Order: sequence, then C-alpha cells, then structure tokens
Amino acid sequence: MPLPPQPLSPLDGRYQRQVGNLSEHLSESGLNRARVRVEVDWLLWCAQHGLFGAGAVEQADAEALRAWARDFGQPEIDWLAEKEAVTRHDVKAVEYLVRDRLAEQGLDRLSEAVHIACTSEDINNLSYALTIRAAVHEVWLPAFRGVIDKLRSLAEEHRERPMLSLTHGQPATPSTLGKELAVVAWRLERQARRIESCEILGKFAGATGTFSAHVVAEPDADWPSVAEGFVASLGLTWNPLTTQIESHDWQAELMSAISHAGRILHNLATDVWTYIMLGVFTQIPVAGATGSSTMPHKVNPIRFENAEANLEIASALLETLSATLVTSRLQRDLTDSSTQRNIGVALGHSMLALDNLRRGLDEIAASDAVLDRMLEENWEVLAEAIQTVIRAEVLAGRSSIDDPYAKLKELTRGHRVGAEELAAFVDDLDIGHDAKARLKALTPATYTGLAAALVDRLPERS
Repeated sequence: MPLPPQPLSPLDGRYQRQVGNLSEHLSESGLNRARVRVEVDWLLWCAQHGLFGAGAVEQADAEALRAWARDFGQPEIDWLAEKEAVTRHDVKAVEYLVRDRLAEQGLDRLSEAVHIACTSEDINNLSYALTIRAAVHEVWLPAFRGVIDKLRSLAEEHRERPMLSLTHGQPATPSTLGKELAVVAWRLERQARRIESCEILGKFAGATGTFSAHVVAEPDADWPSVAEGFVASLGLTWNPLTTQIESHDWQAELMSAISHAGRILHNLATDVWTYIMLGVFTQIPVAGATGSSTMPHKVNPIRFENAEANLEIASALLETLSATLVTSRLQRDLTDSSTQRNIGVALGHSMLALDNLRRGLDEIAASDAVLDRMLEENWEVLAEAIQTVIRAEVLAGRSSIDDPYAKLKELTRGHRVGAEELAAFVDDLDIGHDAKARLKALTPATYTGLAAALVDRLPERS
C-alpha cells in the first residue's frame, strides 16, 4: 500500500522544528501574503495620489484593507489555491483575491485599479524583497548572531587558557584557546555586518521597465518619482534602470555573502570536530542520547557533522542562486522564477547548521589535561623564540653567533627536546644575561605572546 503524502524535504519533516520560522516568510504562502500587501499598497497609493482616476479611499476603509492584508491566513491560502487551479497564474490569482476583497468591503469602484499598469514582476520583485529581508533580518541573522555570541562567550572564558597551535597539523607557536575562538568570532562578525548592510532593491516600471503603459494612461505624472516613492514606502531602495525584472544583483550579493559566512562556519565545524578527535574538547553527554548503535561508549560529534553537511548543501544552493539570478535572456525569462523558489531551501539548510553549531558549542568543554599534555610534550616550539632572541642579540652587538636559525634547526627539527635540553642549550649561548634569563623562564604554556589580550579586540555585541 502506498504511503500517504509525506514531506519530501527533511526541512519540512525531520527538521521542521529548527527551521520552521523561515516558512513564515519564504514559503509560497509567505510570498502570496507579500504579494497581497504590495497589490493593496499600490491600489491605495494610486487612490491617495489620484493616479489613473482612482478616487480617494476613506481612512477607515484603507486601514481595514491593510489589516486584511496583514492578517492573510488559511482562508486566503485556500482561496488562492482554488483560483490558481483555474488561472494557472499565481499573480493573477492574487489580483482576483484583492478584487474579491474590495467587493466585500463595498469598494467595487476601485476594482480596475488593482494591478493597474503592473507586470507580474512589479509585484513579484517587491514581494521577494520584502520576504527575503524579513527572513534574513528576523530569522536568519538572529540565529547567526547566536553562534557569534556563543563563540564570543567561549573566547572570553578561555582567553588565558594556553594551547598548542597546529600549523599544517604540526606543533607550532602556542596560542590561547580564547584567541583562536575569537578569530572565528571576528570573521563572522564582519560577515554579519556585511549581510545587515546589503542593499535591497525594487523596481516598479512596467512590462519592460519603460513606464510605457503608465505614460499613455496618465501622461502628466512624474512616473520615476511615483515609482521611487512607492518602492521607498515599502522600505526598499528603488532601482531606476531595469528590464521587465529587477536585475537580482542585490539578491546575488546577499546570497554570496551568506554563503561566504557559511564557509567560515564550515571551517569552524571541521576544526571543532578535529579538536574533539584530539581530545582538546570533550563532549558533554546528553541524557538518554545514543552515540553508536553498537558501541555504547561513544559520544559522536553529530552536531558538527550535521552542521558541516548542511553548510555544504546551503553553500551549493546559495552559490547557484548567485550565479543564476543575475542572468535573464534579453528582457525576461522565467529561470529566475523557478530559482527563487529555492531561496527558502538554501536558507533552511543554513539555519539547520546554525542550530546544530550553537547546540554543539553548548555541549563541549575544554580539557585542561589534554591541553597541558600537548604543551608539555612539545618544548621544541620554543626554538622560534630562542633563535629570534639570538638574532636580536647579534643585531645589538651582544652576540656573535653565526646563523642562529640553523643552530636551532639542528637541535630541534625532527627531534623531541624537553625543558632540560633547552635550558642546557640556552646556558651555552653567547648572549646577554637578561636575554638568557628571559629564555630560561619561558615554557610552552607561557609562550603565548599577546594572545589573551587580542581577545579584547572583538567588537562589542550588536
């Protein structure tokens, strides 16, 4: 027996709880609600400014119409589904819905003002602008900033905690755990501000962006000014030069920026996974959770693996959107229409990754024992400090040692050396007393430079 209809995407099934807030804006219903709003606002704009002979609308009627558009819900969703089954055109169905509402409010005289001089893209581009702006600023960005805030908190908590660096996977100059977390928070903060400042454009200029029908029907209006005023009334920036469609450059820029942020998050997920593997981070077991179906001891880093997978999917979709949306054959084709329907899918996978990263960061703890052991086992990382001090002593005329780098390379490269060997090496150096004392006091745990202080370079929480 066939199964009853089921969600095809895990975003609408298994993970709906984590990403469902996006559907408020980026679902078909969210888009239709925005379309209704734009149609109503344009109708009332025409009435308010006496365009096309549309008579004035009483304030109470206008407020009732706008309230109806804001309260768009299941009755309107069902009405549109039935109408679109007949019209085979989603925007036309919205036009008929608004006309139907006018009739209910006794405003039949304004029916011909609905969608007047508009091409479908005049409505669609503004509707997508409104829904994408709301989804990004009200849903995605708060989740993104939640990860940044968690990283900032961890960076501040561990600002002094020394750790062995691993450049190329090999022991290197120590840092602090807080500073390394702060690096990621800093990178993500830059992207957050870039995304927040992305310009959101809208066009409203008719079938080929020329105001042709507008001018014929209402020759005395200053149509560029009318369009700019209407677009601005929606909180958007007017694009004065377009074809039938708004060119989608702002969407490509936004999707590219979100994808870039996702790549940084992907780097975070793989690094934390690796540190868990090395024991630098331990995972805090969740009561009742199972790590492996056959190995009871396991606590798998599933949050970071899930985030990694979903960030890869999100970036692939976002980069496809960025590449596809900027191209339209001549004045118009419909590739953008099909492509834009996947914006919610792309942001949904990104949201799922953000949820997993935030929860994963809540479920790890730094292992002091492992961090201390890694430092104690790698005294050779002090070779950098020793050869640099020798060079400074030579330059200051307090030493005549030839090629200090080579001497340290011979001592340490491919060899394990400990505190005693390095102390003996320093004792035999022909350098000043103060320099020798500084080097002998140095340990891998104290060789962290300004790492702790650099955490303070993080910007204040927005």
